Amino acid sequence: MEQVGVARDLVLGYVRALNAIDEAMRVAIPSLERLADVVSLARSRRISRSDHIGTYSYKVHGAGCRFVSDNGTNVDVDFTADGSEVFDLWRLREYGLSLPEPLDVTDQDLESAVRSSEPLLNEVRPGWFCVAD
Repeated sequence: MEQVGVARDLVLGYVRALNAIDEAMRVAIPSLERLADVVSLARSRRISRSDHIGTYSYKVHGAGCRFVSDNGTNVDVDFTADGSEVFDLWRLREYGLSLPEPLDVTDQDLESAVRSSEPLLNEVRPGWFCVAD
């Protein structure tokens, strides 16, 4: 498969993984209205800044959170002030490298894949993307 196709599969896999994390965290923490609430709950000390919930461990950092599944797959995401989930090429690349069968793609291929994934993804600021509503 051509590298842009591999990169596109990686981007779509990241989005699917992020959706699965959102669903799992909402089940585990019923008060969670959106995934971004993990950060505010941790800051208010209602949950730990790092813990293991269900099949994921998480660690809150700065403006986001890193989630790691039991199989080692790493999904790091930041949140905007309105709670949108945003990610950059570095986070996509880290996700790819953490897969059980790692995918190592170039930033150029990732950028092409993200751009070809519109309208699924929107660029919210230069180099940062979110899943479209």
